[in-house]
Amino acid sequence: MDEDTEMTRGRRTFLGAVVVAPVAVMLGGRRAQAQPPLPHLAAGDPQARAYGYVDRATTVKAAGNPTYKPGEHCGNCALVQGSAAATWRPCRIFPGKLVNSGGWCRVWTPKQ
Repeated sequence: MDEDTEMTRGRRTFLGAVVVAPVAVMLGGRRAQAQPPLPHLAAGDPQARAYGYVDRATTVKAAGNPTYKPGEHCGNCALVQGSAAATWRPCRIFPGKLVNSGGWCRVWTPKQ
């Protein structure tokens, strides 16, 4: 192999590394960053109040929530997602916030 071919190959390898390394770091860095935890839904939140959300279903006042039946809670609602073992879980009604598994709101829907 002559020197020109060897030099050309060396330059290509170096330039390839210069281009690929920053891209690999950027892509790898994105995967390594953890998402910040979602905030808990507060009962005083305007959307929570609109749906009658409470952190503990046992505190639901039947007079103001005639659809409530004992035993209903976010943990057994079809709209709540995530691990059944988690105390705070995502809900489709309150995007970007976590609801208490023991909570309840007027949109409660039985799991099928």
